[in-house]
Amino acid sequence: MPRIHASTNPEDLMCYGFDACGLEELPSAVLWPENTEDVIAIMKYVHDKGITVVPRGAGTGMSGGAVPLRDSVVLSMEKMNRLLELDKENLTVFVEPGIINGKLQREVEDHGLFYPPDPASMNFCTIGGNVAENAGGPRALKYGVTRDYVMEIEAVLPGGNLITAGVRTQKGVVGYDLVRLLVGSEGTLAVATKIRLKLLPLPEDVVTLLCLFTDLESSGKAVSMIIASRIIPRTLEFMDGEAIRAVERFQSLGLPDTTAALLLIEIDGYPDAIKKEAEKVANICMKWGADVSMAKDYEAKNRLWECRRRASQALYHISPRKMSEDIVVPRSRIPEMLTNLRRLSEETGIPIVNFGHAGDGNIHVNLMVDRTNAEEYSRAQSLAREIFRVTLGLGGTISGEHGVGITKSPYIGMEIKKKELELMRGIKNLFDPKNVLNPGKIFPL
Repeated sequence: MPRIHASTNPEDLMCYGFDACGLEELPSAVLWPENTEDVIAIMKYVHDKGITVVPRGAGTGMSGGAVPLRDSVVLSMEKMNRLLELDKENLTVFVEPGIINGKLQREVEDHGLFYPPDPASMNFCTIGGNVAENAGGPRALKYGVTRDYVMEIEAVLPGGNLITAGVRTQKGVVGYDLVRLLVGSEGTLAVATKIRLKLLPLPEDVVTLLCLFTDLESSGKAVSMIIASRIIPRTLEFMDGEAIRAVERFQSLGLPDTTAALLLIEIDGYPDAIKKEAEKVANICMKWGADVSMAKDYEAKNRLWECRRRASQALYHISPRKMSEDIVVPRSRIPEMLTNLRRLSEETGIPIVNFGHAGDGNIHVNLMVDRTNAEEYSRAQSLAREIFRVTLGLGGTISGEHGVGITKSPYIGMEIKKKELELMRGIKNLFDPKNVLNPGKIFPL
């Protein structure tokens, strides 16, 4: 076995025992591979010894996917962080899994290229973690999510076998699509060591609109009307009044206290075309009572996006043990879902704060409770189940981009039927018969 940097120091174990969901378990050790050969050696060793291992990017996941259960070893991919190849002719980039999303975006934009997936944690999260969770972000409305950009994955299976799934070409339909299977598998099937991503030309221009509403339901109706008008903004982000006030306390933007909701909307493309589309979108929002303004320069745009990207951080500042869910409903049902969330909050007495990607129906629902309080946490779990029931009743899904991990596994049976779950378990068993790779995730114990 090659010499691999490892640690069992208590301070290292503490730093790698949690992710952004707030749950904590100490690993038995932390390993830092530096190349594919290191990963092969580690996976062969742990498989032979029956040691469980958890692959980890930056620990920004929201569902406990990187939390090391059962005294697992953490396999931190942070040292495998190189951009290996930028193919400007074929619009692809080949990277190691530890590269930071935001760093990759800046690198390709310097060459007039564009990698769209942009999670709120883009300046910290890794591409490998994004692939494991099939991460989305605000631009998913127009450009799609991580799986729409992954062309090829080199990965190591439990036992140490190396596989390459996918193709370097824009088309390829030979055999089963293993890439689509690995993307979103939450580190339960294989460890990605190299990833080829599709790129796009960088849009010529971007217009950013801030639309402030004094009525929550009106913001939802404006979203439906924007999409129905056949304009697809690159982002259509939503924050309710409580989320706005939390961010204002955290980092003031001077937004009025009377604001019940805001939409942060971006339209990109050719300057002449997007100007007309921006005017149309502004008129729709004003029809529903919004005060609309346009960001005048890059600095103003960045300030607005800092407000949106810090929403979750601001809420954790208020309630460090809150519960975060990320439901999705059809866009036309957003007003109905927001009404239901308000009703459920009033009925249970549990504050609910909402923000998210309104353009694709993805609402981040935050239950402002203290999970260390057993009675409060129990009530919140019951409320989460009811929120999921309402979501599914509206034709939605219980997770849009956070994955299942630990936190959603008790509810997976509400959405996935028994036979389909059996098929999924069978796939897991085929890849990992000894269940050494990220055990206890996705499937209920």
